[in-house]
Amino acid sequence: MSHPVSNLAELLHSMHPVLNRGVYVFVALPGGSIPDRVEPIATFRERKGLTLIVEEQQAVDAGLAVLFRAAWITLSVHSDLQAVGLTAAVAAALAEAGISCNVVAAAYHDHLFVHVEAASHALAVLRALQERAGAA
Repeated sequence: MSHPVSNLAELLHSMHPVLNRGVYVFVALPGGSIPDRVEPIATFRERKGLTLIVEEQQAVDAGLAVLFRAAWITLSVHSDLQAVGLTAAVAAALAEAGISCNVVAAAYHDHLFVHVEAASHALAVLRALQERAGAA
């Protein structure tokens, strides 16, 4: 298993963004109970309810109201949870390109959720950011 990376330049140079297949959606469940046959890839409990990130078809099949349709991009670098600046650098590059981004940091990788129609553009922006970091 690789060791987590914390140096920002190294993180950016080795982030290797990968577009996961499918469309993912954000849904909110005020009651906090996940319906049968819905297998979220991420959840977050807030006072107002439970947010799920789930494959779009599962949400549709369960009759859940979709808040945001997204493409899921994984930064393949094993990022240290205490690393400083990766989220800011990625968000700034995407914002400069007019792309909104929702970031989920997991134990091994960072995951970006961008509007589904912006997936290709977001990948190009991230790869350009990675190339610039490698040239520095």
